[in-house]
Amino acid sequence: MASDLDVPTGLVLLPDGSALVAERRTGRLLQVFPDRSPARELMVVPGIDPRGDGGLYGLALSPTFDEDGLVYAYLSTATDNRVVRFPISGGTPNPVFTGIPRGDVHNGGALLFGLDGSLFVGTGDTGNAALAQDPASLAGKVLHIDVFGQPVGEGPVHGSGFSNVTALCLGGDETLFATDDAGDRADELTEVLPGADAGFPTEQRESTAPVQEIEGTVGGLGGCAVAGPTVYLGALEGRRIYAVTLDGSGVPVAEPEELIADQYGRLRTVVLEPQTGALWITTSNRDGIGTPGEGDDKVLRILPPGASGEDSPL
Repeated sequence: MASDLDVPTGLVLLPDGSALVAERRTGRLLQVFPDRSPARELMVVPGIDPRGDGGLYGLALSPTFDEDGLVYAYLSTATDNRVVRFPISGGTPNPVFTGIPRGDVHNGGALLFGLDGSLFVGTGDTGNAALAQDPASLAGKVLHIDVFGQPVGEGPVHGSGFSNVTALCLGGDETLFATDDAGDRADELTEVLPGADAGFPTEQRESTAPVQEIEGTVGGLGGCAVAGPTVYLGALEGRRIYAVTLDGSGVPVAEPEELIADQYGRLRTVVLEPQTGALWITTSNRDGIGTPGEGDDKVLRILPPGASGEDSPL
């Protein structure tokens, strides 16, 4: 769909079928079109500090986007990670939720609106694993807030014990999943339960068992999307798209299926196009770790088995 981008990380589909894409390091916000016409720069989000692996990360559309045109974004400043919002037509970002710890690594960056219009936020442990299970810290957590940044329920922490929450996705039964890029440990796809601990860095008696583990050498999970019983995962280190099919109890029925392997380099964000079942995917080959090829970085659109529509089949 688009090429010659600089580490596209955030991606959300717009009502007209195009995609809003964020470049992590530059802060550019681009509109990418399904007919492959040239991407259009909408704005450069100000105030971003891309040191380390910081920058502009997850995007989400306001639950009332058709009326207010607001975009929510997770970004790094010089002092913190935060959630902001701004009109898609441009303008100064307004802080929604600030004070999330910032580090050179593991800055998290996932955003997802639930069906009730509340916002889930995935954060990272900033390289300090102890913060993930520290109830006084917002690091290594899944947070739950409303559109104004106020906590939902007893507090903003919805789940804890994560190394680096890189993506959040919602199943048809409203099951909330998180991908956790755990560095030297196996990466995990985890169901996020209210108040539960995901077991990083230390498994607790009440820790939630992962739905699926992916070894770090073929992992580096950076994206997830759900279509029916299948969860699609993007893997940076693995350079793969995995399909994990779950039974009615949320248990994998088989080993993860590799839909793409070693074809496009490091694969990060995965977003489902509900009307067709197509997957929008970002590459991350210009992030200083990957090996850029011609036209990198790219936004891809592929059709997994069983999907309808027209584009690049697997």
